Amino acid sequence: MIMPIVAYGAQVLRKVCENIVPGQIDVKKLSEDMFETMYAASGVGLAGPQVGLALRIFVVDGEIMNSGAETEEDIDQTLVGFKKTFINARILEETGEKWPYEEGCLSIPGVRADVYRPESLTINYMDTDFKEFTETYTGMAARIIQHEYDHIQGILFTDYLAPLKKQMLKKKLGNIQKGIVDADYRMKFA
Repeated sequence: MIMPIVAYGAQVLRKVCENIVPGQIDVKKLSEDMFETMYAASGVGLAGPQVGLALRIFVVDGEIMNSGAETEEDIDQTLVGFKKTFINARILEETGEKWPYEEGCLSIPGVRADVYRPESLTINYMDTDFKEFTETYTGMAARIIQHEYDHIQGILFTDYLAPLKKQMLKKKLGNIQKGIVDADYRMKFA
């Protein structure tokens, strides 16, 4: 089921999310619905708050970023097979030099900006069977996780921007809050 994506300005996007207890909800169905919603909006990640749930769950599919690769050398190896559901995730460590990349967000359509993030991380999480994992990711895979993890912590990528850049985006962000936005997917406004 494709769900509407919650737009910038909604309180749920600013909440530190709650852990999911086994049996609390059908996490397999929720995960499927979140992947379907993410694909319908052409995203590479989607977190619980973005579908109105203040729960510690997010889905990612980095393989999508490799779909436009013209040659074998253009394929980002950190994204091969990188399709996962993360439940009750906790980043244990972030290391390496911070590097910039222009990020966007399905909850903030039409806004993109460079965000600096550490190059690798170690994360503890559970899958949809509540099996626990601790894994290390680097490069673009780490960045995708960091962006989605921020969502379950109540943080948006715009929080990392310099004050001048935020000021420049103020009108655009205000319009998104009011529902004045051009998105080719269903959205839910505060």
